Amino acid sequence: MKKAFNKIITMFLATGLLTGCADFLNETPNGVLSSDQVNDVDRLLTATYSSLGNDHYDVPFSLWPYGTVRSDDAYKGGSGPQDIQVFHFLEVSNNIMTNYGEVDRLWFQCYVAISRANNTIRTIQETGDFSDKEMKLAEARFLRGHFYFMLKILFKYVPYVDENTPIDDYESVSNRALSNDELWQKIADDFQYAVDNLPQTQAEIGRANRVAAAAYLAKIFLYKAYRQDTPDRNAVTSINPTDLEKVLQNTEIVLASNYNLETDFAFNFLPGSYENGKEAIFSVQYSKDDGTKFGRVNLSDVLSVPMGLGCCDFNKPSQSLVNAFRTTGNGLPLENYNTLDAYSNTEKYDPRLFHTVALPGLPYKYNANRLYEESWNRNPADYSVYASLKENVDPDCDCFVPMVPFYANTKNRILIRFADVLLMRAEALIELHRPQEALPLINAIRSRAKSSLQFTNYASDRMFIETYKNGININWSESVAREALRWERRLELAMENGRFFDLVRWGIAAQTMNAYYQAEQPRRSYYASAQFSADKHEYLPIPENQIRLSKYLYQQNPGY
Repeated sequence: MKKAFNKIITMFLATGLLTGCADFLNETPNGVLSSDQVNDVDRLLTATYSSLGNDHYDVPFSLWPYGTVRSDDAYKGGSGPQDIQVFHFLEVSNNIMTNYGEVDRLWFQCYVAISRANNTIRTIQETGDFSDKEMKLAEARFLRGHFYFMLKILFKYVPYVDENTPIDDYESVSNRALSNDELWQKIADDFQYAVDNLPQTQAEIGRANRVAAAAYLAKIFLYKAYRQDTPDRNAVTSINPTDLEKVLQNTEIVLASNYNLETDFAFNFLPGSYENGKEAIFSVQYSKDDGTKFGRVNLSDVLSVPMGLGCCDFNKPSQSLVNAFRTTGNGLPLENYNTLDAYSNTEKYDPRLFHTVALPGLPYKYNANRLYEESWNRNPADYSVYASLKENVDPDCDCFVPMVPFYANTKNRILIRFADVLLMRAEALIELHRPQEALPLINAIRSRAKSSLQFTNYASDRMFIETYKNGININWSESVAREALRWERRLELAMENGRFFDLVRWGIAAQTMNAYYQAEQPRRSYYASAQFSADKHEYLPIPENQIRLSKYLYQQNPGY
């Protein structure tokens, strides 16, 4: 079913029906099939789904430059700071300008996707009654919610247009028409509709179901709960308990479903039969052999392939991240973790390190015949010798697709998985002053990590992890639970492009990033001028081009 659904999407692309787009503020994008062009709800909805993969290596919907490189988890990589220099400036929080083309195109592509969703919703509403009308409306609203969520965590304030907004009125919709909380609620409304109207399971793999909608709705309310109520300040002023209760309500739907943790952490990041497994709640679907030259490949992450395998060695795990996996002692995270300048064979590490980071001398993507070498690194002087594993595949896999000079793959990209839901629920419980209820959720994830040894027996002597045992190896208070939860999110979801957004949500981005820059300066000379400014660098600037096209109706974010 996965290949069939993807082939439909790719056929749309191949026939040119979804290519090209005009400025969304002034006219209907060419990339959207209007009701005048085709009154076919299924094709319109498929076109909306296809937006999930309509990105580019420098405009990646995976958000790796914004959620990982912008955090303490990764270096930009590439040939040097000048290679996609915009991402370098994001990495060091310096010289971030309002006229970056990559940021402008990301904004634009998100709104092209939203326009498709709006057009689909409008067409469905005008079509009349049919058997699965509400379900298809719910799918379209789910997809619209996804792209608004991306815009929200990137820019904070964005113009909200829906199917009821006339195109001629787009120019009059300000990015400050809705408050921070009101904009979150608009996004939540789409996912709530999806929860109320989607089936528990879908016949076709890749389509959103009720469980995926509930997981996403829980995420929206978790972000919404951390109130930044001052319009031009990004400090967290309070945590709303009503929103946290909604996190619990929606994660309960997920916990009651057939989704669960995979028995081995590795299963989430392997192609073929491992894809769309029991932990993958919603994924972007990719495919090959569909009648097009290369297939429907993952262009978001094409740059992260090491130079020893092709190109281009971007998105490289930081020394801070590698050190964060250290557990030497009692099997728990170390308080003074960031004291090593290289991976050490004599240290003990959380097993998840070996699934997340390619380390010199060890098998690359579990292939004992292909050892990862330091020589595979493009610029080790600037970016060290590690590579990211989760989004990559073994080159011996038929899912590895040469697109010289690039090398892509067709492995799915998971957007929400069950472990994330467990951690969202644990976070809500802790902030509701119920830390004891969060303990077994966090321990379930650590227990799975401890047993994730099927593919990594080559490093068994270097792995050590324990669960938290109250009164034995830890005194589990609310503050300790909060610290443990935040640490667990970093380790479990490392290189999955959410780290920076977590730091902003918690209100600790400036504190964390400036401490990281200070620790990294002796290791990476280009961090000498790095400095994170609170109330500015938490969000990207509104693209200058979009402000100009709005006839200066849009307000710029503070500090830019």
